[in-house]
This record gives sequence, structure tokens and C-alpha cells, in this order.
Amino acid sequence: MDELREECGVFGIYGHAEAANHTYLGLYALQHRGQESGGIVTSDGERLHAHRTMGHVADGFDEGTLARLAGTSAIGHVRYSTAGASGLVNAQPFLIDCAHGEIAIAHNGNLVNAQELRDRLVSQGSIFQSTSDTEVLLHLYARSQAESVEQALIESVTQAQGAFSLVLLTKDKLIAVRDPHGFRPLTLGRLGSAYVVCSETCALDLIDATWVRDVEPGEMIVVGPDGIQTFHPFPPAPSAHCVFEHVYFARPDSYVFGQSVNEVRTAFGRRLAREQPAIADVVVPIPDSGVCAATGFSAESGLPLQMGLIRNHYVGRTFIEPHQSIRHFGVRVKLNPVRSILQGRRVVLVDDSIVRGTTSRKIVKMVRAAGATEVHMRISCPPTISPCFYGVDTPRRSELIAATHTIDEIRRYIGADSLGYISVEGLLDAVGPTKTAYCTSCYTGRYPVAFPRDEAAYLQLALKLNE
Repeated sequence: MDELREECGVFGIYGHAEAANHTYLGLYALQHRGQESGGIVTSDGERLHAHRTMGHVADGFDEGTLARLAGTSAIGHVRYSTAGASGLVNAQPFLIDCAHGEIAIAHNGNLVNAQELRDRLVSQGSIFQSTSDTEVLLHLYARSQAESVEQALIESVTQAQGAFSLVLLTKDKLIAVRDPHGFRPLTLGRLGSAYVVCSETCALDLIDATWVRDVEPGEMIVVGPDGIQTFHPFPPAPSAHCVFEHVYFARPDSYVFGQSVNEVRTAFGRRLAREQPAIADVVVPIPDSGVCAATGFSAESGLPLQMGLIRNHYVGRTFIEPHQSIRHFGVRVKLNPVRSILQGRRVVLVDDSIVRGTTSRKIVKMVRAAGATEVHMRISCPPTISPCFYGVDTPRRSELIAATHTIDEIRRYIGADSLGYISVEGLLDAVGPTKTAYCTSCYTGRYPVAFPRDEAAYLQLALKLNE
């Protein structure tokens, strides 16, 4: 994986005596979706209690912290910034008190019209405390004259455009909302009599909850004293599930968009082997993101799969580099080659994507230095040519190597003997019968939801909008 960042993960539970503890565990399961900050807000039926922290969930919460988060309902969030700078001020869930009462919100996605809404709100007197697009929804909610929480929330979210999977908490209600295109996953589960909503089913598994169904695109679910209610406040829109959830973001043990991530990624690898075969001796995944696709590639090609690169799982976001230069130090501290597997062999390296190409270049050099006679790079997604505006932290188009270079130029830059990507058609065929429901804008430059032209110009992006 070459420098695309995770987005965010959300979790909520209603009606459980250990709401805070279960939310902590749920966020632990979703930690792969964001390591920058995390937070939990609980309700004891009278008021909301919050704790937000920078860094990993395990480092920011302890028994004392969780004990102070009283209540039988809670929401939580893990974050990697896609809109708004890094810092505790942007850590979620956000919590406000307004005419409708206290409410907390956690958001996975990106609002493409956030700046327009923010400018309008500021001109009308709103004062923002963060740089996050999520805060816009709270200002819209607080200004609503609607009589009920549900109607005020509908009034605010229907003004938003883009990708949003939301969980919200009031003193007596848990609310889940998914944008009408369904860009980001959101699922509903049960734990005894309690309801759970979360970004991925792996969070349900950890707390022994049972999957019920996905929150539908354009649906708002309200869980409260009167049970569960559903609303469909948005006009119908074509589905645009993010295919990169299957390529990289989601955990392999999760189901997202109704499908097993592991099975889909393995199917990517099988299709990749058919489209881009290689004469080689061994298939080596680039861990951890390339393992499932490499398994499929090996099974389809008949080449043995071996773990020729070992990942150090104890590397944090930063580490102290030695004063004396060590070749490839940055990548070697995370990956180390197994010389007995690589030496004297023709190697197929399988990864999920190439973004800038710098990491792939270092890995290829490392594998050659370990004695590989040939290195063939295979990528289980198409070339990434366009930024994402729907909740993925992507570089500018000018920084995406596939947007400015041919495949052969990329091959020469990373130093591989051959380079092959799965095709867009192959990717969608491997997803299965729901292939028309996916957003592939990062591979095609065709966007299902329009965004401001000035932002597009800034990112040097030629617009090709789907109407």
C-alpha cells in the first residue's frame, strides 16, 4: 500500500449497561480506519458525557476514563483527517447543546459542499470551533426551527452533499444516517436487546453482536424509548459504494456492502492473475494489504504463495531514525525480506495499489537486494488517476504517479521487470452482481456527485461528472 490514508470509523450502541466499554471495543476493532484521534460520548438519560483523545484508542482510554462515561447508550469515532487539520479540536464525536438539547455526532465521509454551507452560516453569524466539515451539520441542526429532533436533523442532513455515514446521540436516542448514494458503509446489529450501528461488521464480531442488516443508502434510523423507527428523507439516487473499501480500507474479516471483503479481495487476485500473468517462481504479498489478492493470484496461477516480506506490527506513526544513513531505512523498519524465499527466484509482488510510487520503488529495490533474479509487480486495483472527494485522504492529481506517467514509465521508476494492474472492468466483475453500484472515480475521474469547481481547479482535475 503506497500512501493512501484511512478515513474514519463510527460506532454506536443503545440500551446496554456497558455502553462505554462496548464502544471502546468497537473502536478498537475499527482502529484500522483511523489512528489520528478517537472519542466516545455516552448518555445516562439526563446528560451526555464525552472523552476525546489524540492517538490510538488503547492509549487514550483506561478503566478510569471509561468508568466516568456513564450511561446505557454511546457513540464513538476513530479519525484520520480528510477534511480539517489534525488536532484535538477536530477529534470527534462533536458535542453541542442547543435549543433541541444536547447532541453528539460522529461522521465518516466528506461533504463536498461544506465550504459553501460554512460560508453561508458564517455570514449569518455562526461561529465555528473546528475546521471539520462535520461541524457544519451541527450548525444547521442548531438553527433549525423544526419541533422534533428527527425533523431538525432531516432539515440539516438534506442540505449536505457528498459522502456521509453518521451516528448521533441525544439524551434518549441513537440515530444513524447514510447518504443517498451509500458511499461509506454503515451496518445495524443487535446485542441482546441492545441495538448497535457501526462502520464494519468486525466491530460486531468483537462484542458478540449479531448482524441484522445494512443501513440503507438514504435511510435514517432512530432508536429510542419507542423502539426503532426508519425514515427515508432523501430523494432516490444511484448507488455509489466506494470500491476502495473492498480494495483496501475494510478489514478482510468484515462484510461491507453485503459482501465478504476477504472473498472479494481474493477474487481481485484471481482476476489479476488472468489479466496480468507472470512467468515466475513465487508469489509474495506486500503485507498486510496485499495478502488476500496474493492468495487469489497464487490459486489462479498455480504459483506457490510464500511470505517473503515480514511486517513489523509495532511501528508507530513516528520513530527515531539513526544519525548514520541506512539504505531504505523508512521502509525497512516496517518490512524486512526473507532472503531464503527470495534469493535466486523470480518473484511476483502483489499489492493493492500504487499511489506515488516511492514506497513500491523501495520495496522492489529491497527484494532485489535480497537476491531475487526478477521482480514482477502486480496491483489488485486499476491505476489511481484522480483524487477522492468522498472521504478518502488522497494526494493532488499531480502527485498521483498514474495520472502523469504511463504504466511502462511507472515500471521503470519502481524498478520492476514488469508491472500489471487489474482493469476497471475486471475489478467490477470481481465485485460481482452489484458491480453497477460502485464508485470508481479514483480510477476513472468520473464523479457521481459534483463538487465546487474551485476545488477541482486547485487539484488540477479535469471534471467528468456523471449526471
